Amino acid sequence: MQAVAAWLIARPQNSILGLAATLMLPFPQIFSGAVMALLVLHQGPVKSMLQAALAAALLAVIALIVNASALQMLANGFVTWVPVLLLASLLRHWRSVNLALQVSVIVAALIMLVFFVAVADPTAFWKAVLTELSPIFAQMGFQEQADVLLTQQDLIAPQMTILVVFTSWSVVVGVTLLGYALLQQLPGQSMRFGRFCDFSFGRVLAIVMAVISVFAMVISAAWIQNLAFLMFAVFWLQGLAIAHWLYAEGRLPVFALVLVYILLPVLNFLMIVGLAIAGYADAWFAFRRRMVSKN
Repeated sequence: MQAVAAWLIARPQNSILGLAATLMLPFPQIFSGAVMALLVLHQGPVKSMLQAALAAALLAVIALIVNASALQMLANGFVTWVPVLLLASLLRHWRSVNLALQVSVIVAALIMLVFFVAVADPTAFWKAVLTELSPIFAQMGFQEQADVLLTQQDLIAPQMTILVVFTSWSVVVGVTLLGYALLQQLPGQSMRFGRFCDFSFGRVLAIVMAVISVFAMVISAAWIQNLAFLMFAVFWLQGLAIAHWLYAEGRLPVFALVLVYILLPVLNFLMIVGLAIAGYADAWFAFRRRMVSKN
């Protein structure tokens, strides 16, 4: 990891090639997004945007040579790089993991509320989207999934808003933290913006979540119920930080931490809820600080 991070920042051409090459790999949102986060955190957003523009131009030329869609390639770069660039820029500016991620939650909540205001009937909107996605899945060979999108629309569509917002937020935040982890591998960059294992959303967001949850039980509107779930679910990241803290303190073996990451995609919902409960409780009772004080 250290060698990769050092190579990416050694020369501007390395950064450009790294952004372009990783965008063509499987899971580009993770790999290319992490490269973007590393570059922004190390050298700032302006230089990183210039390198991203050059990488996009290189990819467009390659797409034209191989008769691929240059527009699709540019769109992939925009969707992958821009959200990470914005969050990494905030992290670099404020020099605080806590503050940057707290603001990211507020932004995600506002985006979701704007969606509910702009779209009169979110369920009907997502049904139309699912109908359009079904033949695409079928063409890709996922016929069973395509059939589910058509036959289970009444069940899936009402959950799509929170699913898209929460998943998008988790990916952007996770990729930015991965880029920060790469930065910390470089000499003199350790804990530059704070340790992730000490991360906490704080009691203010915990109180906000509690208040919104009370209103959600009284008001049956979809927007506030989705908002309440989002404000709770984001605490899974604090639960993950607790696992990292336990490992850093020697209280959790490395295989257990690795197991958490392995189980995340397997037991996705259960793991998210479990970590969110742990993170939310820690926001109220500060278990890590109490354990340190006790020792």
